[in-house]
Amino acid sequence: MRALRNLLLALCAWLPQAAAQDSPMAFLEREIARHPGQSGVYVLETGEEALLTRAWLADHARESIDVQYFIWSTDNIGILAAAALLRAAERGVQVRVIVDALLIDAPPDSLVALARHPRIDIRIYNPKTSAGVSLPRRVLNVATDFRGVNQRMHDKVVIFDGLAAVTGGRNMAAEYYDYNQEYNFRDRDALLAGEVVKQAQASFARFWDSALSVPAEELFAGRKLEDREVQRIYAGLFAYARTPENFAPEVRAAIAGAPQAFPRVARQAAWGKAEFLNDAPGTNESRGLAGGGRTAVELARLVDGARERVVIQSPYLVFSERALDLFRRLTARGVRVRISTNSLASTDNIQAFSGYRSQRAALLAMGLEIFEYRPDPQVQRELMRRSPSAHVPIFSLHAKTLVVDGATVYIGTFNFDPRSENLNTEVGVVLRDERLAAAVEAAIEADMRPGNSWNAAKDDPDGEVGLVKRAKTRFWQLLPIKPIL
Repeated sequence: MRALRNLLLALCAWLPQAAAQDSPMAFLEREIARHPGQSGVYVLETGEEALLTRAWLADHARESIDVQYFIWSTDNIGILAAAALLRAAERGVQVRVIVDALLIDAPPDSLVALARHPRIDIRIYNPKTSAGVSLPRRVLNVATDFRGVNQRMHDKVVIFDGLAAVTGGRNMAAEYYDYNQEYNFRDRDALLAGEVVKQAQASFARFWDSALSVPAEELFAGRKLEDREVQRIYAGLFAYARTPENFAPEVRAAIAGAPQAFPRVARQAAWGKAEFLNDAPGTNESRGLAGGGRTAVELARLVDGARERVVIQSPYLVFSERALDLFRRLTARGVRVRISTNSLASTDNIQAFSGYRSQRAALLAMGLEIFEYRPDPQVQRELMRRSPSAHVPIFSLHAKTLVVDGATVYIGTFNFDPRSENLNTEVGVVLRDERLAAAVEAAIEADMRPGNSWNAAKDDPDGEVGLVKRAKTRFWQLLPIKPIL
């Protein structure tokens, strides 16, 4: 059903005025006042819940919305999110957006038109091979600055009025919210409130002020739009967001329940001392492909401090030599390590899987317990309560999570691979709370069950795919690409 793919449209375009009797911002202010000096964290396990939270907060922000994403697609979700931000700007909210340049696919005229709005500023991070850069310049950048071209902003965070933020694995595209008809991600986000949001704001400010973040107007200075063309683009976004056929009964029910759902979500948050991990723009000043940012260092410290067990969920699993040494030490002293990752059948990145496949036997020999996600997990029916059609899409793991000793949990953007360790900037939240850590650990353990994953030590997950895909993977295994996986 096409309308169900447009959940964000409905949530962002038709929130009834009666629903705003108690603004979520006023509610958050009261909750923060009740927990002075603390941070609140609530885990968003389903795509629907993650969308509803973003949309509800965007529609009720009063002063500012700061947005930072690695991918912002031009599918329905991405377009309708842009319409929501434009609508917020129209009512007086200051909107700032930073998007990584690598996979940006928005039409230049749309970017320029949005950036022309007096309350919208858009910056493109590290535009060396796209976003207004000529083909000769792109070739030159690759030839002379290979590391710089590969250094990406993998951060994903949205901050509302400095009171609440959402961070985690989800980009702004349909497949991250369970509304793609062919391929969806099992992902995880965290809703943040209180002191930790100030840390997220400081991280955003560093990127905003960085020379790597280039204003869209500067990149597309040659594109001159008449005012009438700008207004035509705005009108098109608003018209798209008001189209009645995009509303299904299920969507209307979600909207009607939003005022009651948000306080429930906020009240279930765990409050305590939280830390927002983040890397500086550019990650490091190394001339090669090695290096490392603060996120990698802090997560390694967390893992190294484990006494009993470590549970990891990561879509890509390619260990550097430093990571291999770390996990050898862990298993040598009796720490149990369980990892949930993608199988060849579920992965969206064969190149990354080739790096894991080359290491898999050694990792298992070290004593790591590895579970490879199925493309048709039983948990899919629970996570996708609103299936967009009778056709069941492939499900792939995209959550990036770490739980140490059942007491400390990290939810963020860090993949356990060399790219996240050395090249990308990453973010995430660390909270020491046994109740929340136990809930997240239980969710990962559920993903490891036989109906959801294959046991890499006992099963033959690679045998579940065709010869062609296996041959492609073997080809990539032969290439010296591990540092950029």
